This record gives sequence, structure tokens and C-alpha cells, in this order.
Amino acid sequence: MTLLQLKYAIAIANNKSMNKAAQELFISQPSLSGTIKELENEIGIEIFIRSNRGIIITPEGEEFLGFARQVLDQYNLMEDRYFNEGAKKKFSVSTQHYTFAVKAFVEMVKQVGMEEYEFAIYETKTYDIIEAVKNFKSEIGILYLDDFNEKIITKLLNDKGLEFIQLFQCDTFVYLSSKHPLADNELISMEELEEYPCLSFDQGDNSFFLAEEVFSTYGYKRVIKASDRATFLNLMIGLNAYTLCSGIICEELNGEGYKAVPLKENDIMRIGYIKRKGATTTKLANLYLEELQKCKVNLL
Repeated sequence: MTLLQLKYAIAIANNKSMNKAAQELFISQPSLSGTIKELENEIGIEIFIRSNRGIIITPEGEEFLGFARQVLDQYNLMEDRYFNEGAKKKFSVSTQHYTFAVKAFVEMVKQVGMEEYEFAIYETKTYDIIEAVKNFKSEIGILYLDDFNEKIITKLLNDKGLEFIQLFQCDTFVYLSSKHPLADNELISMEELEEYPCLSFDQGDNSFFLAEEVFSTYGYKRVIKASDRATFLNLMIGLNAYTLCSGIICEELNGEGYKAVPLKENDIMRIGYIKRKGATTTKLANLYLEELQKCKVNLL
């Protein structure tokens, strides 16, 4: 089995046609078909079913192509890092919507500079964070576990060949506008919050076990879903809305018009990062993780 064979198989799957894949690869259709037949004989499964209407990927083929894409993605990363002269080294993070994760990223970039590196940070859905790390889009992903979601997410990570490493623990806080009627309370209960809209980051069709906020199964009277932090902040001001968070906030990035007040019904959030099992974190990843630890100390 060769990288070229994997590349050919993925091209066929992407085009859903042997002829179109052959044109894209600049080889003849019989040559491509013969190469794939050799691959199928070697691995002992049928990847594609040929028909007059094109090709159909078998269930075994879908599984094989998933592994093939991971292998090629990893090879491309190695090629960019070690064989492309003049190419910038890359570092990417995927994270739930945490200001402290962005602040740590900013501090890391300031230390390293951008002359030799190409950086990326993605604030996204929980499942997409897991997929990004699994598929080498990001080296690490930042998310949290608690007693409610731990079993589900841990199983999901194991299935994807990933592991969770805890960085620190946090109590649960209510994050709201400093002009909110409850903003001056020393402690806020869920009962006091009932008349105000609760903000939740949209997770698409995924389970509430992947929610970014604790108490995702609580019977909220008013819920608004959104997809980015800027919208959350606007809704907090316009509608006296709130969300539940770690309490680690960054006025430098979010502004001074917001507060984090301890929630009476406290739940411990275990903030950490995910990475591929057995993988050694790079120098940049370690520097970023050090900055995350500083955020816990400096921003509470």
C-alpha cells in the first residue's frame, strides 16, 4: 500500500466517479481502475462498487477512506514542516468560546512572533473541536468536563484516539452585563435567573452532552442560542441575558461592561485540553498551555 494509492482512492471518493478522478489526476481511467483494484486485493476489502451510474463506497470502504485521509493529512503536515523550504511552521488551536483561551493565544503569538509561524485559532462547536484534533487540523483542543458530560465525552475521545488532560478546575459563575439587575449580588441562584434569558452556544444537531454550559438539562423558561461571543455580549446588554461560565473573564478583550457572579448551585468545571493519544506536544503547544495556566491565576 502506497501514499499514491491512498491519494487515488480519496480522489475517486471525492469525485464519486472513476472518470472524473482520472481527469483530475491526469492519468488514464484504466490505469486508475487497475491501481485501485490492486489496492483492494492487497487490503482484502472492496472499497468501491462500480456501476454504470458511477461508484458507490462500501461501508468497509468508508472506514478505510477515513484512515486514508488521516494518513495523507499527517503526511502533508510533515511535508510542510520538514521538506518545504521557506514554508512557515504551523500551529493551530480549536477551542470552546473562552476569552481566556484567546488571551493565552495572543500572549503566545506575541512571544513567538509571526515571521516563522502561521497561526490559527478556531472558536467552534464541541464536536468540531474533537474532529479538528482527530484530523490534524488543530494540534490541541480546549474544552471542559464535569460530572454530567464526562462519561460521554471520554468515550467519544477514546473512539477518536484522543485523550483529555486537565489544566485546572473552576466553580460555576453567572456571566452577565454589569447593568443587569442581579449584577451586584454576591451570589445568584437559578431561581433568581428564571425570568431572564439564558444564552447557550449552538451545538447543531449534537447532544446536550456536548453543551459548553453546565446545567444543560435544566428546565430554563427562556433560552437563546447563538454561535459567537460577540452576539452573546450584545444580548446580555440588550435583553439582560446571561450565560454560565468558568468565571475566568478578560476585560482586556471583552470590555469592562460585564461581570461574573458565583452561582449558588455550583458545579465544578474541569478545564483542559485534548490531543492525540501518545502524541508529544510541540514547543508552541507547551508555550500556549503555560499561558493558559497563567490566565487561571491572573484573571479570576
